[in-house]
Amino acid sequence: MAGAAEDRHRQRRLAMVRRQIEGRGVRDPRVLEAMRSVPRHRFVARKLAGDAYKDHPLPIAAGQTISQPYIVALMAEAAAIGPQDRVLEVGTGSGYGAAVLAVLADSVVSVERHRKLADSAARVLGDLGYDNAAVVCADGSQGYREEAPFDAVVVTAAASGIPPRLVEQLADGGRLVIPVGPLAFSQNLTLVRRMGNQTTSKKFCPVRFVPLIEES
Repeated sequence: MAGAAEDRHRQRRLAMVRRQIEGRGVRDPRVLEAMRSVPRHRFVARKLAGDAYKDHPLPIAAGQTISQPYIVALMAEAAAIGPQDRVLEVGTGSGYGAAVLAVLADSVVSVERHRKLADSAARVLGDLGYDNAAVVCADGSQGYREEAPFDAVVVTAAASGIPPRLVEQLADGGRLVIPVGPLAFSQNLTLVRRMGNQTTSKKFCPVRFVPLIEES
């Protein structure tokens, strides 16, 4: 019975990737395979498992949401994560995004300010065998200097501007993907590249995220 349920989830996941992710322009084959492999239904409440492969956010604990799969894929593709890369994720939430990043990268540090979410995400990631993803309960707006620099930083909350602390924690050639814009309205996904002491930025997709909160 459990095997049949897992097969149904797998078929829904493959259809989601084909229609909603590949069908909307994500082309990186490693990102597409990561999205096919990560069981999103394991990162939501059991009563929501039937909706896990619909392309929209779903509620999780602490008043937060698990991100829309298309946006997770789009951000991962923009970050251009290689198999040897060290990645920082700001805003673990359910842990789903960290799992996708863990498939793509050598190692992932994911920072979550809500203890309940951090503990839950760490447990699910461990249960599913994503041993290269570590969850830290801390103020993600500060990054994670203990393990910087990072080849890529992916931020799952919106900032009014590009946070200098996160740019500083990029390796030379590193990429930062973050929603930037007015916090009460929609933002733009923005790709920041660091080359030595210089940075470039490019907006590429309108989105709407919860605010990136800095601890006082």
